[in-house]
Amino acid sequence: MLIDLFYHLRKSGVPVTVKELLVLLEALQARLAFCNVDEFYLLSRTCLIKDEKYFDRFDQAFGSYFKDLELVEDFANALIPEHWLEANFLKQLSEEEKAEIEALGGLEALMDTLKKRLEEQKEKHAGGSKWVGTGGTSPFGHSGYNPEGVRIGGESKNRRAVKVWEKRQFRNLDDSVELGTRNIKVALRKLRQFARTGAAEELDLDDTIKCTANNAGLLDIKMVPERHNAAKVLLFLDVGGSMDPYIRVCEELFSAARSEFKHLEYFYFHNCVYEHIWKDNSRRYTEKISTLDVLHTYGPDYRVIFIGDASMSPYEVADRFGSVEHMNDEAGQVWLKRITDTWDKVIWLNPSQQRYWNYTHSIGMIQQLMENHMYPLTLEGVEQGIKHLSK
Repeated sequence: MLIDLFYHLRKSGVPVTVKELLVLLEALQARLAFCNVDEFYLLSRTCLIKDEKYFDRFDQAFGSYFKDLELVEDFANALIPEHWLEANFLKQLSEEEKAEIEALGGLEALMDTLKKRLEEQKEKHAGGSKWVGTGGTSPFGHSGYNPEGVRIGGESKNRRAVKVWEKRQFRNLDDSVELGTRNIKVALRKLRQFARTGAAEELDLDDTIKCTANNAGLLDIKMVPERHNAAKVLLFLDVGGSMDPYIRVCEELFSAARSEFKHLEYFYFHNCVYEHIWKDNSRRYTEKISTLDVLHTYGPDYRVIFIGDASMSPYEVADRFGSVEHMNDEAGQVWLKRITDTWDKVIWLNPSQQRYWNYTHSIGMIQQLMENHMYPLTLEGVEQGIKHLSK
């Protein structure tokens, strides 16, 4: 069975290896999971998956392989309105009443019956014995009692469910999905560069062993400075106008970046960078920051990340006085060129869908100025961008 599961995962695009399969076999021999499918699922995912972004693919492949454990949340979400599962009714049953309730006769019969219920049910039910709902003695729903049921939503109360349908915790970790604060941290973490600074306060175990051996066994302790996160990042965020639909994802990226990097400076701009940028949008007209000052303040060891949809009039990039907000003395491309000349590692993350980029002329212009280092604001895109910044 495990061999078939192994090849099924590989076929589904989950990069499992023979070594990881052997680890799973050893764990099963040690009975870390036994006669419990939930324990086996968690154990196999822990042993086989080494990168969080593959959790979602693993969930789907695992469910499709074990046919009795099919993940049917997609049609459940489509067919079961959320208000059906609001637990505003909870029926209290005596022990005698519980004993009178009969199970439907196994998992297969239970699943077949559920499919029929979903085809027939038209409205919310609570406290009943047949339909998907809350309370009562129906085997489908939550907050009721049945000796053999399927819990849909809610929380476990009687611990009698043979199947639980809930949204996968890692559903948004696949390569192509929009980012959330948690998974963008995973991607940004790859930029971390560590350096040793300060006083020698940390034991260098490898060097201590080596020097002790060379010293005929006489202990020779070697210390090194503590390791610090030395990644330095300049973050330029486009705000307003066509960026309004992407406020949430930009906030998530900004939040994740601030928590991941000790050396982070951020600035706002609109559409394209010109002679002034700012840190507070409410005071953008009164507390401007000279872009030249930024160019002269931060050293060449900084990495630069632009966040913007790069969608604007081509004049805003190419021409003097092209800005939609003021009469700029120099074109936007002049300032972008100064930035790429000052810092070697510069990328542009674009939240708009990549399939539409070719339809916006200004995006192509920005791509060229970034030397084609524009990436979509997806997990895969951020990883590609961070990979370039880390070189």
